[in-house]
Amino acid sequence: MRFLRAATRLIDDVMVEVFKTNIRCHAHALAIGNFLRDSFGGYIVNFDLDDCDHIMRIRSLHGSIDSERVCRIVLALGFEANVLADETEIVPQD
Repeated sequence: MRFLRAATRLIDDVMVEVFKTNIRCHAHALAIGNFLRDSFGGYIVNFDLDDCDHIMRIRSLHGSIDSERVCRIVLALGFEANVLADETEIVPQD
């Protein structure tokens, strides 16, 4: 059985959110990352543009991540970002 859940994780009191984007250029990723870091204190932003989903990862050292606002900001900057669903397999216990 599989189900989808938001990719938000709490790891050692650090919140992590993973986004699928259409950002392909390193210069654009750098500019967007800097803008998001300036807009949200405590966010650490990095990209994996070689991944097929052009991943943007955000870690928050100070609580939750405002995913909707992040997506709106990225859209206002001319790109798309969507929270990447995480597939988790559940093995039934007998």
